[in-house]
Amino acid sequence: MLHHNPTSSIAFGRPPVVARHGMVATSQHLAAQAGLRILQEGGNAIDAAIATAVTLTVTEPTSNGIGGDAFALVWAQGKLHGLNASGPAPRGISLKAVTDKGFSGMPTRGWIPVTVPGVPSAWAALSERFGRLPLERVMESAIHYARQGYAVSPTVARQWARAYDRYAPLASDPQFTPWFSLFAPNGRAPRAGELWSSGHHATTLERIAATHARDFYEGEIADRIDAYSRAHEGYLRKEDLAAYRPEWIDPIKTSYKGYHVWELPPNGQGIAALEALAILEGMHSEGHESEKRVHHAIEATKLAMSDAAAYIAEPSSMPYSVAQLLSNDYIARQRSRIAEQARIPSCGEPQRGGTVYLATADDQGNMVSYIQSNYEGFGSGIVIPETGIAMQNRGANFSLDPTHPNRLEGGKRSYHTIIPGFLSKAGRAIGPFGVMGGFNQPQGHLQTLLHSIDRDMDPQSTLDAPRWRWLSGNSVVVEAHFPQPIIQALRARGHEVEISENKELFGRGQIIWVDESDGFFMGGTDSRSDGTVAAW
Repeated sequence: MLHHNPTSSIAFGRPPVVARHGMVATSQHLAAQAGLRILQEGGNAIDAAIATAVTLTVTEPTSNGIGGDAFALVWAQGKLHGLNASGPAPRGISLKAVTDKGFSGMPTRGWIPVTVPGVPSAWAALSERFGRLPLERVMESAIHYARQGYAVSPTVARQWARAYDRYAPLASDPQFTPWFSLFAPNGRAPRAGELWSSGHHATTLERIAATHARDFYEGEIADRIDAYSRAHEGYLRKEDLAAYRPEWIDPIKTSYKGYHVWELPPNGQGIAALEALAILEGMHSEGHESEKRVHHAIEATKLAMSDAAAYIAEPSSMPYSVAQLLSNDYIARQRSRIAEQARIPSCGEPQRGGTVYLATADDQGNMVSYIQSNYEGFGSGIVIPETGIAMQNRGANFSLDPTHPNRLEGGKRSYHTIIPGFLSKAGRAIGPFGVMGGFNQPQGHLQTLLHSIDRDMDPQSTLDAPRWRWLSGNSVVVEAHFPQPIIQALRARGHEVEISENKELFGRGQIIWVDESDGFFMGGTDSRSDGTVAAW
């Protein structure tokens, strides 16, 4: 049983948050409060998730924006629902068009990696299917902060300064001029505590709210995106936007020690977390905190992530299905590949047949696990003039190898890193969880579940616990407070372990669990961010 005593197993003296009526957990305090305000005004967990997500585009623009993608897992009406709001590459782009421009790999800046944004469609779809309050009301806090301004929080200020340094070499290129006008109006990134606002961002949000996002995909906003793309030899067109719809899909799951762990199916990488967890389910090691258990977890992660890199793509392009990759026979064969020493990973062969995360819960039985991103910080560096819209660079994940399942094709969705997670048991919701951080996310999910289920840790202690991150080959990086005896034992097994003080390497997460018997909520937010658990 998951740990429900909020006064024990507390790491660093910081307890979890407990509440009865509702809870919102995310990486920025104003966004969490926006979601809580909606709960207190009669909205449900879905309304609160939308309010929080929209506000995050304003208060944490270093990690997400209106021009990004989103995914959600929604527990409502006693069932888990999945939403894939990731957009495809423009239909006019092709692998040949990019390679003919001299690229050997997908660029990360400019119009080439820009894909159709799914974020506005996610807000509208969630509101229309499950929301209780009008979308205009749900988005009020975000619009207020965009127009009136807010004090930039410390972590966001640090991320903003680093992003400015990365984008600075682009300042002389006219297509990036709107980025600097919007995000560096004083010739630098705003500092912690300084006021930042964007009236254009507010106006765009108002139009999205009033039209349930159709203006973004079919109206004046779509016209502005199309015009700016054409002006700078981009491929995105209004027709791409108008044709787009988010997709309601069935989540996928695996079992682990009596629990069901849920993720969304590809084109996201959630299946990697499920594969690694399934491999570990059948492995035996002394003690959940032993170095052998950590070794097994790292090796399982290598196998699962190698499969993800080789096979995950738009589902119609994948050589293997979800069922094949998670089949008992294949998982057993993968498990048998784990040895006592670290091994260089490779993909298996089944039998053929910057990001923000938030979690919400209400006392009506609804819970949401939601994630949205512009991919690399602010994304492509493309900002649509006078809109506040920073366009994502998700297309950078495409391969230019014509034989790869994830090869670039017009109208195709790329391999996606952002993944929401959910836990249930015996048909009952336990709750949403997520860890941000690009390709670190399945690894963060795995460690969250091992701490929560195997070690019976409360949500805050789970998130505060030191993490490891596999990079490539036998290279692993661990946090500075990772236990030294385990580090030494891992090195003896052949792991090339480095210690890092950079907390951002290890992601930022949130968790909300509902007590299986008493029904109260227990939440945690990552100490590696400015996060807050807002509750009542």
